[in-house]
Amino acid sequence: MASPELAAAALRGLCPACGAPTLFDGLIRFAPRCRACGLDFGRYNVGDGPAAFLTLGIGTVVTVAALLVELRFSPPVFVHLLLWGPLTLVLTLFSLRAAKAALIFLEHRNQAREGRIEPS
Repeated sequence: MASPELAAAALRGLCPACGAPTLFDGLIRFAPRCRACGLDFGRYNVGDGPAAFLTLGIGTVVTVAALLVELRFSPPVFVHLLLWGPLTLVLTLFSLRAAKAALIFLEHRNQAREGRIEPS
């Protein structure tokens, strides 16, 4: 099987080497390795970058949306609680999954490695 495209790999959790849907063991937890081709996912370091970036981005979008809804419709406070909390959680979890998958895909495709300083 050929290597998948970035968007497909990110949205479907595909292995960057073989394209099998084996990247995740849970909602956002990586599998230790690809069950189809054996690629070790543990050698890639995604870190907390996607979580920090998405928290800022989604937080901004949800805050602006909440302010617009408040200014336009002035709903009771419980409407805000029922609407924005779950929406933030769902957006964060599903976009975090796609962002983590995209970063692993890009690390694999670009053969990214930890930086090293060569002695002169």
